Parts: sequence; structure tokens; C-alpha cells
Amino acid sequence: MKNISRKTFLKQSFAAGSLLVLHPQFLFSQNQIETDTEFYKKTVAANAKAVEALLTKFSKPIEDLVRQLGYDFANLVAAFAEPQSKFYQNKALIPHMESVMRFLVQEQNPDGTLDIANFASPPDTAFILEPIAAAAVILEKIKSKELETVKNLTKTFILKVGDALTVGGIHTENHRWVVSAGLAQVHHLYPNKKYLNRIEEWVAEGIYVSSEGHHLERSMIYSEVVDRALILMARLLNRPQYLAFVRKNLDMIPFYTEPNGDMVTVDSRRQDQYRVWNCLLYYLPYRYMAIADKNGYYAAMAHFIEKTAGFEEKVREQSLIFLLEEPLLKEQLPSPLPLKTEYERFFKETQLVRFRKGDLTASIFGGTDKPLIIASGRSSNPNFFSMRKGEAELKHVRFSTNFFSTGYFRSEGIEKIGEAYVLKQTLKVPYYQPLPANKHRKDASYKLSESVDHRFWNTMDFENRPLSNVQVLETKIVIQKKNDGFELQFDVQGTEGVEVVIELCFKEGGQLSDMKTFDSQPQNYFLQSGTGVYTFGKDTINVGNGIYAHNRLRSIDGEVYSTHFGTLRQSGLNVYLTGKTPFKHVLVIV
Repeated sequence: MKNISRKTFLKQSFAAGSLLVLHPQFLFSQNQIETDTEFYKKTVAANAKAVEALLTKFSKPIEDLVRQLGYDFANLVAAFAEPQSKFYQNKALIPHMESVMRFLVQEQNPDGTLDIANFASPPDTAFILEPIAAAAVILEKIKSKELETVKNLTKTFILKVGDALTVGGIHTENHRWVVSAGLAQVHHLYPNKKYLNRIEEWVAEGIYVSSEGHHLERSMIYSEVVDRALILMARLLNRPQYLAFVRKNLDMIPFYTEPNGDMVTVDSRRQDQYRVWNCLLYYLPYRYMAIADKNGYYAAMAHFIEKTAGFEEKVREQSLIFLLEEPLLKEQLPSPLPLKTEYERFFKETQLVRFRKGDLTASIFGGTDKPLIIASGRSSNPNFFSMRKGEAELKHVRFSTNFFSTGYFRSEGIEKIGEAYVLKQTLKVPYYQPLPANKHRKDASYKLSESVDHRFWNTMDFENRPLSNVQVLETKIVIQKKNDGFELQFDVQGTEGVEVVIELCFKEGGQLSDMKTFDSQPQNYFLQSGTGVYTFGKDTINVGNGIYAHNRLRSIDGEVYSTHFGTLRQSGLNVYLTGKTPFKHVLVIV
């Protein structure tokens, strides 16, 4: 492969780049920003702190095969190699390096994979390879007979992983790029055409990022994984064109980032759609791209992440090896440019709306994959609205009915009308007539099939039955920003007498006032009338007007969950407003 200089590579990268066009205030003041000297000094110190803990950890035999072992090994190597470290060339680290690599080699299957997270898993093996291969680059630069065993074990492990990744398969979209990045690392250390050929097989499928910046899984967990993998491939394979996909994702991320670093995941197609995730692991991609592109917006995000809770433990302590392996990461960040702290952004491809005005943020979501199927890889979150005011957090608003156990409202997209966002859902539940005579079976054993409304399965051959007595429920929710809050208008028409429930879930740790509980449901709060108040620290969220017609929350999740005793209830303070159809109600949240 033709080599190019870093200067040429960065020039090509910058030429292909796009800037994030954002304008108002900084998220932090200039005096909060670490200088690059301070940053590196603190990173070396954080590594030393991690190594001190490892000396205790590895005083006992290694028993568990976990991904962290790769980072443990890399931290030991980084400390040994870094002249500024208190552990520089400390030979007491070498036996621990040996024990980690000996354990990993022993745990490898004959094909080179590890049984880590999954059995004989090529992608999970590629995940653990990333820090180990970075460490191997550093080891090769150190001339020391005492390190020969470590180097040999590391080479044995990496080459066996290379064999595994050259032929092994994957499960998910991000795995293609994790495996390809792993192969790029192996090829960088021990060049072999077979590694490049396998990368080409995956790349031939195409690399995807949407016009709005999403990778295919729409996941904040796995978007960072893809970004990191594509950066590795771009620089090790001399393919700066891959960085265009990274830029689009990084341009989008600030709009998905809350003031405290939490990320919006409601539109994800993976497990993070129901989890709290944060922006910490985007740090190295932002730092790399900020320096490579001389991009002040990316630099601002890097500095923001440095101030996010958990940065020291989850990022800084693990980063030294990557700064040693790729010196670009040690270079000076460009001057940060102001990130936008006031916006209204409609992501039409995922049907998500994001609002921000200072420390007030909100999300509207209407992009559930239809029909609703409970499975990994599909978007199914019923949280159609959420809001934060400082530390006070309304984790979600949901809507449900007892209409044939159809469960939570999931909008059929979002339509913007004027300044309002309109969410709609139409439910049709039929009854079934006798089968036509020509569909009768002598053995009376009819096809096990799904009902036409997707609620359940039965041996009733539903697709061939005439329908009758169709019951219809039409729900429309109109959401509009009003001053320092939001107005939610509910309009539910169709079958009469259907019990409806508006569910609000506030972050645990806060206090509710003007809400009622029942002895039979002490874990549930009902806003029966007037305005209820949620307080967290010095911040409050007010909700009103309350409405109450019943306290029955049965079947709120829907039959697809409750049949097998599942629930979508989230931790927090759950507040309910209830009514019956026809139902019209205006809820103001400020």
C-alpha cells in the first residue's frame, strides 16, 4: 500500500470535511478549558492511577475473560512506555503484561476467536483487539529483552485474531466496521493481503450514514463504535474518504446531547432506546477530528466532554495508549467555536424533534418502526415527549388505553403544521366471521396465524376470515412550544367509553407535590385536578391541568408485553391522568 505523510493525509481529510454551522453561546467558559499540556499531564496521571489499581487486581490470578482486559494490558504498556509516567520502564509491570496476554492466548479458540460476550465471536474479539493492537505498536518501538515474551505472546494473539477476522462472520451493522478496523490494525502490524481482501468484502456492501447524520442502527452506543472504527480504517489504510461518514455523525451529535452530557436515544433501534447513555465515548473521535480538520466546533465538543461527569474514570484513564499510538491526538486542539444552545430541529428521517433554549430541552418522537414487533434492531419506544429544566427531568410522556389491550400510543410519524407538531394513530380492531366453506378443513386444524391487528396469534386462519364489528380509535396529539414550556393537546375519538391514561415519568430522586396516591397503588401518583409540581434540587417542572376518571392501569403496556408478564415501566416517579373517550384534554408542562 502506498504510504502518505500525515501532512498530506490531514490536508485531504480537511478538504473533504464539512463544518457544523452553529452560532450562540459557549457551553463553558474559556477558563474551564485545559491547555494541551495540562490535558496530557492529567492523562498520564490518570493512567498511573489506573495502573496502581491494576497492581492490586493482578496480584491474584486472572479468572474472568472480559473486554476490559484489553484496556488493562494497554494501560500497563502505556505506563511503561511514557517517560512522564511514574511507572516509566518499571519492570514490575512486565509480569502483569505477560499474565494478561498468556491468559488471552490460552482463552482463544482454535480459530482465534474468544468466547467473550458471545461464543466464538469474531466481532467481540475485534473489540478487545483494539487497545491490544495499539499497545503492540508501542511495544515494537521499545528495545528491551525483558519484553520479548510479552511481544511474542502479543504477536501470537494478534495473528490468531487476524485469522479469525479474515473468515469470521458478524451479527449487526456496526460489527462490519469493528471487524474491518481490527483487520486494518492487524495489517498495519503484520501486512498481509488477505486482511485487505476481507476488508474489501465488507466495504463493498457500502458505508451508510443518513443525510441527517445517523448510522444504520440509529444508536448512540453503536454510532460511536462506527465512528471510531472508520477513523482507524481511514488512517491505517490511507482512506480519508471514510472520514466523511464520521463528520456527518459528529455534526448531528450536539443536537442529541443534553446539557449534562446525557444523550437522546428514544429513536434508537438498539438496546439504548430504553437506557440512559452519555457522550463520554465520543471524546476521542471528536478530539481526532477537531485536530485533523482544524474544526473549532468539534474542539468545543471535546472540551464539553472533558467536563462531563465520568470523564476521568471512563475516558481519561483509558486514553494514554491511543495518544501514544496516534501522536495526532496529542497535538493542540483548535480554538473552540460556540456551540448552539438555542434551536428547534426536526429530524425527519427518524421523526424526532429536538428543542433547546439554555437549560430547557425537549424531545418529540413519532418514528416507531411499524408494525410493532418487539425485537432487537427495531424502534419501538412509546415515549413521545420528554423535557428537562436544569436538573428537573420529565423522562417521558406516554399515552395508553384499554382499547382491546393495544397498549401505548405510537405515532404514525410527525407532521408539522404551522408551529405545531401533530402525532396521530388510528387503531382498528375487528371481530371475525366464520370461515367460508371452501376454507374448511376436515381435520379442523387451522393455520396458526397473527390476528390482522397484530395483537395476538391463534389457530384461526385469520387472513381468510371476513371481518365485522370493526372498532376504531383515533388519537391525535398536538404539541407546541409555549413560552418557557409546552402545550400538549389530546383528542381521542371513536369507540366510546374507552378508558385512557396519560403517563408521566419523572426522574427518581425528586419530589412531587399536589399528587394523590391510592392505598392499593402506593407506587403510582394521580394528578386529579389543578397543577402538580415536580422539584429536583433548585429546579421545578409544573404540569396541569389534572384530570381523573379512573385509577385502572391494567393493560397499559399492551398485550404483546403483558401476555408474558413483561412491562415497559421505567424507574422514576410515575404520574397518571385518566379519562374516557370521547376524550379532549390540554396538558401544559412548564
